[in-house]
Amino acid sequence: MTAKTAASRGLVAQNRKARHDYDVVGTYEAGIVLVGSEVKSLREGRVQLRDSFASAQDGEIWLHGMHVSPYGYATAFGMFDPDRSRKLLLHRREIEDLARETRQGPLTLIPLSVYFKDGRAKVELALARGRKEYDKRRAIADREARMEAQRAMGPRRR
Repeated sequence: MTAKTAASRGLVAQNRKARHDYDVVGTYEAGIVLVGSEVKSLREGRVQLRDSFASAQDGEIWLHGMHVSPYGYATAFGMFDPDRSRKLLLHRREIEDLARETRQGPLTLIPLSVYFKDGRAKVELALARGRKEYDKRRAIADREARMEAQRAMGPRRR
């Protein structure tokens, strides 16, 4: 994702480690159910996706492990559990497909980013396969080789 698209989408948080630890098979955009002052905390960027994941339960997709720090100016009424599970909003067919894929194979659902789109909080959810340590090293070597080739070709293109 480039800086221009991130700024235009209202990027709040990104799970940078996810693309290193997983091979992304497909991505989905999901709405997220928030309560109380969670939206204000998200707008301040007080969210952490590091160890979060999603799972299908009873025909719904739930996001676990996403930490949203409490909003500093909220009263006791607006307080919430920062590590609670949050429901994700997807179309019924998408939920069924994701549930089937995670049940059948070694695939998991991980959030890649949280952002605002048209004033609504969204989560970019990835259907991903875990990488082994040697796969991670190979991916790093491939990325460095691509960058070196681009550096070599850069002055000639200008």
